[in-house]
Amino acid sequence: MELEQINSPVTNKLLADYWSENADIHSFFEYKYTEEAFGQRFAYLKNRTYRSEELAKIIRSYMERYGISEKTAHHLDELEQGAVVVVGGQQAGLLTGPLYSVHKAISVILLAEQQRKILNAPVVPIFWIAGEDHDIEEINHTYSMTNGEVKKRGYSERSKLKKMASTTQLNKEALQQFILNVFKDFGETEHTADLLNSVLSHAENSETFTDFFTLLMNDLFKKHGLLMLDATYEPFRKYEKNYFVQLIEKNESIATGVVAQERKLGEKGYAMPIDASEQNANLFYIKEGERFLLERSGGHFKNVTAHANFSKEELVAIANESPECLSNNVVTRPLMQEMALPVLAFVGGPGELAYWATLKPAFDELQLQMPIFAPRLSITLVTRQVDALLEQKELTVTDVLTGKVDEHLAQFVESVKDEQVTRAIEQMQKQMEEQYEQLTSYLQHGNYHVEDLLEKNKNYHERQFQYLRSKLEQQNIEKYEVAIRQYKTIQSLLYPNDSYQERLYNPYMFLNTYGEKLIDDLLELPMSISVKHQLITL
Repeated sequence: MELEQINSPVTNKLLADYWSENADIHSFFEYKYTEEAFGQRFAYLKNRTYRSEELAKIIRSYMERYGISEKTAHHLDELEQGAVVVVGGQQAGLLTGPLYSVHKAISVILLAEQQRKILNAPVVPIFWIAGEDHDIEEINHTYSMTNGEVKKRGYSERSKLKKMASTTQLNKEALQQFILNVFKDFGETEHTADLLNSVLSHAENSETFTDFFTLLMNDLFKKHGLLMLDATYEPFRKYEKNYFVQLIEKNESIATGVVAQERKLGEKGYAMPIDASEQNANLFYIKEGERFLLERSGGHFKNVTAHANFSKEELVAIANESPECLSNNVVTRPLMQEMALPVLAFVGGPGELAYWATLKPAFDELQLQMPIFAPRLSITLVTRQVDALLEQKELTVTDVLTGKVDEHLAQFVESVKDEQVTRAIEQMQKQMEEQYEQLTSYLQHGNYHVEDLLEKNKNYHERQFQYLRSKLEQQNIEKYEVAIRQYKTIQSLLYPNDSYQERLYNPYMFLNTYGEKLIDDLLELPMSISVKHQLITL
């Protein structure tokens, strides 16, 4: 395994500016990402009080079902005694979802280890599972690669209800078939049998999307002590009840502040990621497992579809008595996280960075301080096969990420064209046109009126020539099918569908190639969060 750190093209303006020293975007955050910031934030946390014993007990009870390793137990003990945390999170995707879920977890672990050494204090990694998310269509599929082509593989069960991932029951038979289809795409290696059996076993022991996700993530990261917590876990919801009350009491001012901040973000030339409104309560109401967004209207919190209509006092009563009936959205989740956890830093992707840029007034309204935002590691994995192809085609990964594979492929196809065949067809077509001209001249002098018929007949023959040309070109290109597929393999592995690999593929595609030590070996590499793109040859 080899690590190279490259300057990849940054197409996200906000992220590029966040890494810049002097950009205006820093006014939207509490801290810049600097060494000094971590010391300042740590000092701030040490002057605050958290319910650490209760929190550690809740996380321990959640993780017991999935297995607690020795290092996980040690981190739970440290959390119980007041350790600060580095936290990141993601939806509960099948097969852990896209690679960036794993990259977030790696980022969280590495940053916690780094700051533990620098601050000379316990810093614990936590992964916050967004099990409350109800967009199942976003998490019920993955992508694989066969014959150099990207293939989407979906879990066949569908639901029209807005059920949360943590309450959506899995169809074991459909899930097993999904897993078998994906692994068939991967192809057989020395690692396949053990890996497949492990995944199928976890699927059999899972009742919901979140169960399956947690089992897989815990399997991958247990040696590294990654703590995990599902946002919908009922004991945690009860732990949050007073925090929900604060979000309800300050609801209107939170919404007003976010709307104003998002407008400022737009005025600076950035996208407006939330499209916030002052009527949005930024809280969901849970009814029969479905999730309904509340709005404020006439002093009440409402959702017409759910027939929900609560006064502020009634919603506060729900928060106190049945907090499991409430759920956060992109605005209130970071606020809830800050109230519930002693967060040294939050690890997120470019999309989350945009959301967080709108939230400082909301933190201020609750007399909270925004934690340090740490952009997750951006990683591309290169198999040995593709590394050899890059060398053979005289391409670099940067070439691939900047769209040059298509250009190289077009040049190759042009270079292998059979010019003799092309010239022969062109000569035949030229002779035909000359003969039509002669025939047209003769018929005009002979007073024939068949111009339309001649034109129709000529067009027919031209189409036949075009058909012949395309068929012969196709046959010629098929002789170079292996070489063309090699170009497609490079593109599909490194920049599938013109997107970073980490946004499509799941980690099991690479575990199948490299083996189950992949995560452990990645965490041994000297990576740290920075503007650099991590290029790793397996």
